[in-house]
Amino acid sequence: MANEKQSLVVLGAGVLGLTIAYLAALDSDVSFNITVIARELPEDMDSQAWASPYAGANWSPMELGGRDKRVKKWEEKTFNKLWDMIPTGLVKRLPTRFYTAQGQDISDLWWKDLVQNIRMLAPSDVPEPFKAGVAFDTVSVNPVEYLPWLQSELISRGVTFERRYVRKLDELKSLVGTDGILVNASSLGSRSIIGVEDTTLYPIRGQTILVHAPGLQECLIVELETGSEEPTYIIPRPGKGQPDTAILGGTFQPRNWDTSLDMQTARGIFDRCAALAPCLRSAESTILKHNVGLRPGREEGPRVELERIALPLHSTYDLILRNGGPTSERDHEQSILVIHAYGFGPAGFQRSWGAAEEVLELMKAQVSLKHNI
Repeated sequence: MANEKQSLVVLGAGVLGLTIAYLAALDSDVSFNITVIARELPEDMDSQAWASPYAGANWSPMELGGRDKRVKKWEEKTFNKLWDMIPTGLVKRLPTRFYTAQGQDISDLWWKDLVQNIRMLAPSDVPEPFKAGVAFDTVSVNPVEYLPWLQSELISRGVTFERRYVRKLDELKSLVGTDGILVNASSLGSRSIIGVEDTTLYPIRGQTILVHAPGLQECLIVELETGSEEPTYIIPRPGKGQPDTAILGGTFQPRNWDTSLDMQTARGIFDRCAALAPCLRSAESTILKHNVGLRPGREEGPRVELERIALPLHSTYDLILRNGGPTSERDHEQSILVIHAYGFGPAGFQRSWGAAEEVLELMKAQVSLKHNI
């Protein structure tokens, strides 16, 4: 159906924000004037103020997917979408070996029907000190190429990008308009943006190493022991500009805001990964970059929901920043419709398409409601 265009403002240009904008721009049932607003944009790959550039950006099994049917649905949709994108070169088909210190059986794995070509490894193929292993095919992307691709696709469809530091939601009211929609995909920013102030958000510090290693053809993952902050993984990734690269990891340090490089940690990461893949110590393998990023964790899991927020914003301590003079009676009658999409922790890429589809359905329901009034 052809509808009159209304405003859609997406706050945040990480993988969630860009994917949401992409689906909204392509959907034939809705017609939006779309603006993406963010402090960091896809050209800011060296900024540590956002998480997407530093992601492993593969699909790998995580506990929440096995406990939450909604999250599992997001993961299934995202895996299938990325698998179908392999021929584009933006996504890599990734043979993977998953090692565990515990006994393992495929029937116990919640993700056994999600990945491709899953099978148990023979005991002779499982290195010490691990007790079992599973092989399967999954996917990975390269954020340095994938995020700019999403941005270029959006620009070609008339989506506007604006660099702006947003301190409070009502700064965007004039852009959203009277009947527009604001998507809040501001990641850890939602902890401090006035109007959201979600203190259940917390950082998960991740440190990794980017290497050029032509000898790496498989993804290798070691099951993280409960309470450990040192996961071990090797993730080869696609790339035309930088082929034959892989991410070595890593750390998983909840509530650690430190973005400085720790070389002792880097040494531990490299040694653990080289024990699994000795080719990392060969002359043809080189270290390209050390990465430190903050994943956007949330105590209650990812937040994807609709909220209508009354304006002007209020504060218990009456410390809200004001753009101008006193508020009028008309200001008190206003509100802004917000769809939140943040708090995906280490799994933003692997849940991005599924979560974005759910956000799009929330948008379409609001558009339908508007036209039925």
